[in-house]
Amino acid sequence: MTDLVLAARSFAETRHAGQVRKDAEGSPYFIHLEEVSALTERFGGDEIAICAAWLHDTVEDCPPTSAEEIAETFGAEVASVVAELTDDKSLLKAERKRLQVVNAAKKSARACLVKLADKSSNCRSVIETPPADWNDARRLDYVEWSARVVSDLAHCPPEALAHFEALVIRARREIRP
Repeated sequence: MTDLVLAARSFAETRHAGQVRKDAEGSPYFIHLEEVSALTERFGGDEIAICAAWLHDTVEDCPPTSAEEIAETFGAEVASVVAELTDDKSLLKAERKRLQVVNAAKKSARACLVKLADKSSNCRSVIETPPADWNDARRLDYVEWSARVVSDLAHCPPEALAHFEALVIRARREIRP
């Protein structure tokens, strides 16, 4: 890992300290960030993309983290990718989800890769360790919505796309609403 990636990992770990996933075990949120960054690296992400993978949820989920702070700490390129991946939490959840589909085609190659890694991680979690209060219909709805987002991403490495598509097929086979 480069110094910049190590710094992004440390920053994310600090900002997400105490946060947990929605699974029944309440797994540390940091596990998701590790998976997204590992997938980003595995599928050819450069240092900027890997940093963005570590940081992709910090502005959205870790107030008072700001886009300006990300830019000052990690540079304009990392901040730009993180901004592409950050939902506007002032909007209703349904609108945020709609905008993810609408904006998918406009994302840079780096943001596409991180978004694809994020959706892959989330779909794997929905299959293997779903939120305790999600029934099978909700789990499958999440996977199908994720597939809509991914289908509109303009820049997806074929291996990363194949990995995601295998997860969708698995979900359709294993989750029975």
